[in-house]
Amino acid sequence: MSGHRVLVTGGAGYVGRFIVEGLLQAGYDVTVAGRSPPNLEQFAKQVEFLPLALEPDEIHTATLEGFDALVHAAFYHMPGRYRGGEGDDPAAFRRLNLDGSVALFGAAKAAGVKCCVFLSSRAVYGGQPPGIELTEETPCHPDTLYGEVKLTAEQSLADLATPDFVTASLRVTGVYGGESHKWASLFDDFLAGKSVEPRVGTEVHGNDVVAAVRLMLERDPALVNGKSFNVSDILLDRRDLLALVDEIAGTYHALPDTANASDFNAMSSERLRALGWQPGGWPLLEKTVSEMLAERAG
Repeated sequence: MSGHRVLVTGGAGYVGRFIVEGLLQAGYDVTVAGRSPPNLEQFAKQVEFLPLALEPDEIHTATLEGFDALVHAAFYHMPGRYRGGEGDDPAAFRRLNLDGSVALFGAAKAAGVKCCVFLSSRAVYGGQPPGIELTEETPCHPDTLYGEVKLTAEQSLADLATPDFVTASLRVTGVYGGESHKWASLFDDFLAGKSVEPRVGTEVHGNDVVAAVRLMLERDPALVNGKSFNVSDILLDRRDLLALVDEIAGTYHALPDTANASDFNAMSSERLRALGWQPGGWPLLEKTVSEMLAERAG
């Protein structure tokens, strides 16, 4: 679908910027949709802006006419919070993120959009038996409103799938990379000699999320239509991450203890890898951390 028109909601957000840049580089004609205009100069190539809120009653079919694909990455939440992002207004959180998303999906289908990709989350799995690996066939038991909303939106989108309206949901884990990255304060604390708590989690680079989005848009529709895909690359212990920081920075700070990963639920991305997805793994993490530290020093 290179060269086709793609609407990216939430394109000015942290993950959305990766998606917009990646699609631009691949030759797509990208329009960013959101509540307010972003700084369009932040993107490497020209993009258009489309005002779009997630209020269900304000989403109309005509708004989406002329687009070949929709990538829905927008999500209303309290700043810096996804789980617990509803704050003290769960009704608005549900209305905008679920009802608004469902209205958007329906309008896209009615407008003749050919493909819709939804950015979901590993939060759909919720509480699971300790240590089991999460696959797309693992029964979901979301234990947060965030996870519940993402799962219900996934299911609503899949119900709309037809040969003429290809749908796919990406269950994305923690995303790293890019500017204003999430580890900035962690690196600052560690390099200042402060104590850091042990932690382990699954991670994926933003560019690898872009690669997953492109597979949804470009592979045989029969291989993706109506399906969900885990998007996770590495299981990362904070001790290993900070040991890498220590090595690159040439410092000798005390590392946190190794976290207990035996109970952690890692994610399998074999369904996505079967489509040709090849994430960057540890080499990309090393390269990215080196770039982060160089930017911090500069």
